[in-house]
Amino acid sequence: MRRYDADGGIPTLDVAVSEFMNAEDLKRLGALTGHKLPTRKADLAQVIICHLEGERIRTVWQTLDEIQRAAVAEVVYSRSTQFPADRFRAKYGQDPNWGSADKYGYGGNPSALCFFFYGNRIMPDDLKARLKTFVPPPAENKVQSLEQLPTVYDQPFERWNSKKKKQEHGSEPIQIAVRESERSAQRELFSVLRLVDAGKVTVSDKTGKASSATIEAITAVLDSGDYYPFVQPQNKWHDKNAGPMRAFAWPLLIQAGGLVQLSGSKLQLTRAGRKALAEPAVQTLKTLWKKWTDTTLFDELSRIECVKGQTGKGKHGLTAVSSRREAISKVLTNCPVGRWISTAELLRFLRAAENDFAVSRNPWNLYICDLQYGSLGYAGAEGILEERYMLCLLFEYAATLGLIDAAFIPPAGARRDYCDLWGTDELPFFSRYDGLMFFRVTALGAYSLGVTQSYKSAPVEVKQVLRVLPNLEIAAIGTDLELGDRLALDACAVHTSDLIWRLEARRLLEATEGGSSVEEVREFLAARNGAPLPDTVTRLFEDVGNRSAQVQDRGFARLIECADAALAALIAHDTRTRKHCLRAGECHLVVPAGSETAFRRGLREVGYLVAPASAQVANGGQATAAKKTIRPLAEA
Repeated sequence: MRRYDADGGIPTLDVAVSEFMNAEDLKRLGALTGHKLPTRKADLAQVIICHLEGERIRTVWQTLDEIQRAAVAEVVYSRSTQFPADRFRAKYGQDPNWGSADKYGYGGNPSALCFFFYGNRIMPDDLKARLKTFVPPPAENKVQSLEQLPTVYDQPFERWNSKKKKQEHGSEPIQIAVRESERSAQRELFSVLRLVDAGKVTVSDKTGKASSATIEAITAVLDSGDYYPFVQPQNKWHDKNAGPMRAFAWPLLIQAGGLVQLSGSKLQLTRAGRKALAEPAVQTLKTLWKKWTDTTLFDELSRIECVKGQTGKGKHGLTAVSSRREAISKVLTNCPVGRWISTAELLRFLRAAENDFAVSRNPWNLYICDLQYGSLGYAGAEGILEERYMLCLLFEYAATLGLIDAAFIPPAGARRDYCDLWGTDELPFFSRYDGLMFFRVTALGAYSLGVTQSYKSAPVEVKQVLRVLPNLEIAAIGTDLELGDRLALDACAVHTSDLIWRLEARRLLEATEGGSSVEEVREFLAARNGAPLPDTVTRLFEDVGNRSAQVQDRGFARLIECADAALAALIAHDTRTRKHCLRAGECHLVVPAGSETAFRRGLREVGYLVAPASAQVANGGQATAAKKTIRPLAEA
């Protein structure tokens, strides 16, 4: 009877051979020593122990092939003593040679690798300590990246050829769309916060999800809309539309970040939200990502609607959302900045990393269509679930916040790994995120992830695709202008025809108000123009730059109404209050938000107080500023 539990490790080789191997196992392993074997189990165990004594252990290790040595090194330099089969397979692309075995993994003849692992492939503690004295560390797990994206993606297909009466398999090239997010995220943050301030963002008080009208309103202010345009489905059974992503994510992100709070069914800005409107967006976006990784407001898994059981028994088996996000966020820090990485490669790296990333502890309670037949506990299904969760977090949240650029194709047919699962025959895609094929960590992403301690925007790529003319027109050279360039032009210039844009002071001011800067626009046009910018364009930029700096936003303030002009003059000139307010007309005072507490304290010393707001007037769906009145303390 065993005295030790393998789950707690095996302390010594002696315990391993005596407690975790029977006589038949010892004979098979002992045959590799080349010695004549005794018949008693205790003597067989001693043969194994002697074979690994002293320097003989190094000799046995040297007989291993490269992959077997890697298997030993992975455990020797790991916190655990158990061989990490899944992690090893993800890192090296294959399993080490354990010897021959039957189809159930038993019997057969072991390889020399089995001298180092016993029980459930556990390395004894004393062997691990001895091996560490000469076994070199394993190869570092690195993310493979690309300098340039492929121009097209070979999308696999399966279709029935009625003429040949057989199933055909192959691939067809499909154009990859690229969405650069670093600058657009900064503009979109301000646009969404302004929608909130205008009272146009309605969400569910239970789920925090935005209404359909709100989704439409947010989509309208996104740079060129959401990732995929809406296409009228042929019928309700074959709807291939991915639906909203960035427009869906923004209301959740600003709620999790504490920039807004619920008032009735609408969101309203908090003090942090109003402060964010008056500050550069970069720090706010970094804060939003950090708070999103910790929030329990929403589980991205619920966005993969074909997976049922998430609100039933399956809910109790789900892992903590913060642990999943933290695992993915951690592997993103290992990605080179500014280089393209396939999502398949990131998933490989994630699985090869020494972490416990999982979506569910019991996927048998999650299913497609039917729990009995479509359970995700069957082999391979759990991996599909983990991949889709990763794609959702990247595509819908990290890219929305500008941490990564996205390269994608339509989701329908993009991935076929789920086609063997029961109940998926009618699904055009497993998730709306299936089309995300590559991503690139931005400079903003490196800053938000803590890879860099300061933020410096990536330089604009230099390429001659535009011609900036002295009459302030911008002409595209040829018809192959990329989508990102078109979006940038639409944001700062008026689109007058298919290949012509015109610079106008009004549009440049709008772009500046939306989060861009005149210098950014100038830098972009200079990088895309084949010659120095004309003097007329340079003067326009100087003029707009000067105008945009002459009126400064000094933050929010409260409007106070006095009973008469005499009282307003008294408060405005009293030494206890005058430092904290300004006259605004005969009977009104303006108090900066940062001075409100000091103003109220001084006002009480003068003998007055600020009465509660008398009314909240709605005008065209926008709430006007609450009117405050001043009353003597004796009346209060």
